[in-house]
Amino acid sequence: MQKKTRSLLEELELISTKRDIPSLIESRGTNLISSVINLLEFINRSCSPEQAMLLEKKLLSSIRGKDTSRFAKAIKKGSVDEKQ
Repeated sequence: MQKKTRSLLEELELISTKRDIPSLIESRGTNLISSVINLLEFINRSCSPEQAMLLEKKLLSSIRGKDTSRFAKAIKKGSVDEKQ
């Protein structure tokens, strides 16, 4: 009898389907929140308080509205100037 062999891709697919969905959501959420916190701290260090507040509002608005262009437009409008 011939032994059935699996391709590497089939093996990887089996591993990914066995993942615990709640753990995956927690992991991705934690990484995302850490990244956003780091971004906000960088904005606060790099911009004036008024600019930082505007960018924070635009970032949160983009997340709520699921629209990345809101934050990008704020950057492109020139609302970001380096601190002197």
